[in-house]
Amino acid sequence: MADSEHPTDDGDTALQTEEPQVEGDADEYKMVLDVAIEDVGPCKKHVRVTVPRDGIDRIQQDAVSELLDSADVPGFRKGHAPEKLIERRFKDEINEQVKQKVLMHSLEQLADEQDLDPINEPNIDIDSIDIPDEGDFEYEFDVEVRPEFDLPDYKGIKIERPVREITDEDVDAYQLDFLEQYGHQEPTDDPATLGDYVIVSAKFASKDEVIREIDELSLRVRPTLRFQDAEIDGFDELMVGTKADDVRETEFTISIEANNIEMRGEPVRATFTVLDVKRLVLPELDAKFFERVGVENVEQLKEEIRSMLNRQTTYQQRQTTREQVLSKITASADWDLPEDLVRKQTENALRREVLEMRQAGFTSREIQARENELRQQSISMTRQNLKEHFVLDRIAEEEGIEVSSSEMDTEIAIMAMQAGENPRRVRARLQKSGMIENLDAQIRERKAVDVIIEHAQFEDVEMDPPTDRDVEAVPRSICSSDTDTEVDAESAEETE
Repeated sequence: MADSEHPTDDGDTALQTEEPQVEGDADEYKMVLDVAIEDVGPCKKHVRVTVPRDGIDRIQQDAVSELLDSADVPGFRKGHAPEKLIERRFKDEINEQVKQKVLMHSLEQLADEQDLDPINEPNIDIDSIDIPDEGDFEYEFDVEVRPEFDLPDYKGIKIERPVREITDEDVDAYQLDFLEQYGHQEPTDDPATLGDYVIVSAKFASKDEVIREIDELSLRVRPTLRFQDAEIDGFDELMVGTKADDVRETEFTISIEANNIEMRGEPVRATFTVLDVKRLVLPELDAKFFERVGVENVEQLKEEIRSMLNRQTTYQQRQTTREQVLSKITASADWDLPEDLVRKQTENALRREVLEMRQAGFTSREIQARENELRQQSISMTRQNLKEHFVLDRIAEEEGIEVSSSEMDTEIAIMAMQAGENPRRVRARLQKSGMIENLDAQIRERKAVDVIIEHAQFEDVEMDPPTDRDVEAVPRSICSSDTDTEVDAESAEETE
């Protein structure tokens, strides 16, 4: 289905197609459909379709004719059995074929002739539908559609653009972050210091009831420990100086947007029992490591890191620009979104954000920290992301923006370099996870933002330093294991 729905004043539209064509095969045949479309909620339509009897009879006759030529009936040569016998003997098969074809043809006509622009497939329960032996056939369904809105003027917008010149000090600082992804941990007898890893068993309790236990968890000592549904400030003060068998306790609050509704905003006591302390050992900058990350020497590594930081600056500029753009062009976007659509799109929005950060060259630790932050704001974030998608999609359509295969190849190559693996492997993983479509949509929307940027009026402001070493992110939820992410597993796979 294409285009956008334009309802009448009362929100209900009754439409008819042209007269049936008597020439041509069944694929060219058009039925006289009675269609009623009604608004039943935010971005949701209720569609009622009535298929006239003559249209059903035409399709049924086609189905019987096919069987007359091909059916094997005892006592008759193929193609010579009486039509009435064929109809009786293959009644169930004919009815099922007719139902499938009536639905297929009517839905195709509906897509061609009505102004619907669906987001998802219509929720039609085919098994519960039966074609009547006499009279017209009627079926109905609900479908989520794109919101209707007037696209505001998106050219000439005034935007504050964060800028930063990447210095040699920035490159050296980020090189450390980059190398840490390839480092290994070694046990130490020294007390834990900032940046060390503590291997702990963790217990989380609310109102004296244990809500989750984790037997073994490796945590880096950072100022903030961020889970998917909560975060603990002062984690470094809690853990610096600890050794094996030490126990530390602290309290924190579950995010008000956690998946577990009952636990939102609830206080939780965490008990960490230290099992071991480990220190990170960075890899040697030798030929083997250079080959692993796809460079020839330290100088080329620094060049690649500078390129990554420039991409991250571009990413931050784009994100800041996008926020400002959307705050301006969605100011009049007061349309609501259905709750079920928001819930379904929450995980997809998170995956897209993670994918975009990977493209920009952020480390796995930075990506996990951002993902956990977004999970704690998942509902409001998803609403905004959906509105952003609809607006940018309209702009891309207005500007005739498409994504070429070479653009896809370039993005995948960048992601492969960051992960230190073959681009074919990255592409295969994206295809397997269904994120290849997300990548296409991201590039298209990014190009729409670029159009806005190209015509914007900028005021440059200084950007904060690109590195942030204050957050240790854990791909787990306190309240439930259902939302535990696979980012850490994928990161481990990437560094094998």
